[in-house]
Amino acid sequence: MNENEKFMKEAIKQAKKAAAIGDVPIGCVIVLDGKIIARAYNQRNKRKTTLAHAELLAIEKASKKTGDWRLEECTMYITLEPCQMCAGAIVQARIPKVVIGAMNPKAGCAGSILNILQREEFNHQAEIESGVLREECSHMMSDFFRELRKKG
Repeated sequence: MNENEKFMKEAIKQAKKAAAIGDVPIGCVIVLDGKIIARAYNQRNKRKTTLAHAELLAIEKASKKTGDWRLEECTMYITLEPCQMCAGAIVQARIPKVVIGAMNPKAGCAGSILNILQREEFNHQAEIESGVLREECSHMMSDFFRELRKKG
């Protein structure tokens, strides 16, 4: 298992926490100098706010940990391609690299619909690596929504 897979496994653990509370299983970790400094999972339903996405919660934790809003030396690992809100926050936080498990053709903004992370018009762009443990991340999402449909 390489380093990207190791950290994506940690993001998957976070995503499973979201599924356990009935939220869409999206997990995120932020790494600095080879160590995880922030872990988070989607909590929109639990917190009753659209702002409780895994990426935003992880960015907030990482900023508190580092004492800076600029996360210029960090790498973010996320199980699902970020939405427009989260992609914007990644750009604002100056995160230089984002590793994605599964792409999101319906709402993804790291290449699927838009690529906010690499727009030359912005003052910051992030390197993107996608497809890390893609099958596991994709199955987790499809399994969650299949069960949700069964419940009606």
